Amino acid sequence: MNNRTAFGRRFLGAAAFIFATLGLGNLNSANAQHRQAASEESTTATSVSFDHIKQIKAGVLDVGYAEAGPADGEPVILLHGWPYDIYSYKEVSDILAAKGFRVLIPYLRGYGTTRFLSAETPRNGQQSVVAVDIIAFMDALKIKKALVGGFDWGARTADIMAALWPERVKGLVSVSGYLIGSQQANKTPLPPKAELLWWYQYYFATERGRAGYEANTREFNKLIWQLASPTWHFSEATYNQSAAAFDNPDHVQIVIDNYRWRLGLAKGESKYDELEKKLATGPAITVPSVTLEGDANGAPHPDPAVYAAKFKGKYAHHTITGGIGHNLPQEAPQAFADAIIEVNNFAK
Repeated sequence: MNNRTAFGRRFLGAAAFIFATLGLGNLNSANAQHRQAASEESTTATSVSFDHIKQIKAGVLDVGYAEAGPADGEPVILLHGWPYDIYSYKEVSDILAAKGFRVLIPYLRGYGTTRFLSAETPRNGQQSVVAVDIIAFMDALKIKKALVGGFDWGARTADIMAALWPERVKGLVSVSGYLIGSQQANKTPLPPKAELLWWYQYYFATERGRAGYEANTREFNKLIWQLASPTWHFSEATYNQSAAAFDNPDHVQIVIDNYRWRLGLAKGESKYDELEKKLATGPAITVPSVTLEGDANGAPHPDPAVYAAKFKGKYAHHTITGGIGHNLPQEAPQAFADAIIEVNNFAK
């Protein structure tokens, strides 16, 4: 999760990020009003069909992606996390497309219709490689610079892009803020309550966990949805629509490698060592940025006060109220779309 974040444990250095305690917030009418407003907005927008997924060869991948909005619009790249997919951004894309943005939502490696071009390519899930994938995706589409937003793995990926390739990122929207980590930082133990929230990471570290995830992928990921967004009452149809993305033949390997890499149980590829060394320093993010947090996020996440200083450009943070959990773009699409518009205005 948010890579899992994402959807990289969410803390830095020996001081480690301070994880917020699991406060689920008070359910009130704001929750229903917020989601109703988002629904009304999206019905007035030019709806985009996700039925026709485009494909483009980019780096080591043949990337599947949805696209919405005018071809000459300001490009926005939206990145999902684990265990989610591009449908987290369906309503967000409707809203932004109606505003004239060109919205691109790629399946990350190991999800949906994204495939490796070669059977010989390592099914690597370390943090830097996912960002390399998205830079290659931009290159393939001849996009020099874009607004980039994400949650979970997608937020971490967007953070890394902004930190290492700021010339490619016009503005950043990151749910749960600064999620860049390192294997060295992840050696530092957390308080017991914080460690408990990472139970699946330790499960995946075992061969039993790998076998269990492979045998029960959809059931496992549905549980994560419920725990990470405890007040979001998603339907079976909504879940099944996204769960199809987990049938990707590389999904299990990518997920297991991602979490094992964080704990130092998987080495990663040597060609990415220099990128990881840079990320291990906790580089500042200088591009205009907006960070978001839901008031009922049941997944591990840092307190916004811990990471605010990492954002050196024009910056704002918003906590979205009304029982909003980990999958913030799908639970509060209007708020996420508003953040994209806000950071675009920052960058003007």
